[in-house]
Amino acid sequence: MTEPISILLVDDEPLILMDLEFAAEDRGFKPCCASCVSEAMALIEDGVDVAVLDFNLVGGENCLPIARELSERSIPYIIHSGDANRQEEVFEMLDAVYVPKPASSDKVIATALSELRGARQEKSPTAAPAH
Repeated sequence: MTEPISILLVDDEPLILMDLEFAAEDRGFKPCCASCVSEAMALIEDGVDVAVLDFNLVGGENCLPIARELSERSIPYIIHSGDANRQEEVFEMLDAVYVPKPASSDKVIATALSELRGARQEKSPTAAPAH
């Protein structure tokens, strides 16, 4: 039996985090939840397949250190935030799919799964053309 997909969910709003967690479980994912950078970094060390990141977190933190770490490890992620108009330049720099709040948790999880599938297709070797 294969391991379930491990999805890192980072949001400082408990109800949104819980809703994302339930949506991930409903799709058979193994959710790993964090509300701050240090919690997220520890979960990344444990191993995750894909991530959903809120931009602004508790205590004035933001998701940039998490996004950098995920990028360094080639782990796909999406941004799920309500701060697009205030952080537009930063979002463009991240080169990540952006799902604005509010959005259904099912849509957010489906978008993350799509990013994971895309990343896996990019990594898989393609067959050599027949001559």
